[in-house]
Amino acid sequence: MDIIAQLKAERDKAAQQVDALDTAIRALSGLNTTRPSLGPRRMSAAAKAKISASKKAWWAKRKGGNVVSIRPKRHISAAGLARIRAAQRARWAKLKAAKK
Repeated sequence: MDIIAQLKAERDKAAQQVDALDTAIRALSGLNTTRPSLGPRRMSAAAKAKISASKKAWWAKRKGGNVVSIRPKRHISAAGLARIRAAQRARWAKLKAAKK
């Protein structure tokens, strides 16, 4: 009789664990289904200006009109170019010294 009582106790314990797992699964599955509302998406003024300029350029090109550049070209200064060249020379010198 003692064995039967132990088996029943184990069965009850396992049933409680299954119930706890079911509760946890229900709680977690509820998190996946409900998505919080993010609201309307906003666009910055700079992004709107970029889009507007690109569309104007597209239409001008299509109609054969004057195409206006969307953004000005950037140029590197003489000092910046000199710094890059000096750094590159130093890298090559270091590499050649490491080979010797």
